[in-house]
Amino acid sequence: MDLKAFIRRLPKAELHLHIEGSLEPEMMFDLARRNGVILPYASVEETREAYAFSDLQSFLDIYYAGAAVLIHERDFYELAMAYFRRAQADGVVHAELFFDPQTHTARGVAFETVLAGLERAGQDALAQLGVSSRLILCFLRHLSEADAFAILEQARPHRHRIHGVGLDSSEQGHPPAKFERVFACCHDLGLRLVAHAGEEGPPSYVWEALDRLRIERIDHGVRATEDPELVARLVRERIPLTVCPLSNIKLRVFPDMAQHNLKHMLDRGLCVTLNSDDPAYFGGYIGQNFLEIAQALNLSRNDLVTLARNSLHASFVTHAERAPWLVELEAVAGQD
Repeated sequence: MDLKAFIRRLPKAELHLHIEGSLEPEMMFDLARRNGVILPYASVEETREAYAFSDLQSFLDIYYAGAAVLIHERDFYELAMAYFRRAQADGVVHAELFFDPQTHTARGVAFETVLAGLERAGQDALAQLGVSSRLILCFLRHLSEADAFAILEQARPHRHRIHGVGLDSSEQGHPPAKFERVFACCHDLGLRLVAHAGEEGPPSYVWEALDRLRIERIDHGVRATEDPELVARLVRERIPLTVCPLSNIKLRVFPDMAQHNLKHMLDRGLCVTLNSDDPAYFGGYIGQNFLEIAQALNLSRNDLVTLARNSLHASFVTHAERAPWLVELEAVAGQD
């Protein structure tokens, strides 16, 4: 079995996927025409040419401009279904989707509109594609604590439809502790907690996310290896890290894939998972992330099975949901 086919057959969970970041330029232009939105680029080709980012902020500027085409429930539904189809083709059996309601409510789009479209897509993805999902509301860290509390109040009536909360957007200058009180409230509501930390921000942000926000998973976390004491804790407590290789290269966290530290993280015993982050902007979905890092770092097939297994164990699903995926994974591993 060739490498690409082997990766495809591995049942895996995607745990770090911004649904707005799966907006391909073709869909962006289709929705812009349908909704009467003027984009800053003249064509799909010109848009793709703009995806030469120097850092996280240069990406976010384009990301938020593209999100302006998402207005109606149908738009969010079509966006999510397009992602689910690609994910299913890559062997994803479960996806935990980040969504940024503040990006949309600031433009006058109702919270319910966003949630309804994504929720309906999740239901259809399960029925039609066999892909289960959860929704994780992310707070935009470049905005204020008051803004985060305001969107949490809008989300409160929909608590049963949202599985967890996260923290994303510009990391530099916005430490996790800025949202300690917000996350304490979310914890009291019984929501699962995750946060972006240790991508552009220092290892101290990972410590803060663990100790001040009480998160269960670290999104990115690649800079944790700079702190041996932090690595020891992450290994000891089995804290998952949702690493996104193509994103790391595109945003200049590493100069090229051959210098990525994922193999080092695996060898240290960290619970690393592979994910696509914002695949429409970073050059590939989860299968492409597996393929490119496997080739660049000469990962063994056992390494790839470990990454897939980690993702299933790190997902916010029940034991009953997870068990058949693990059986399937071991069967695929044994066939190679």
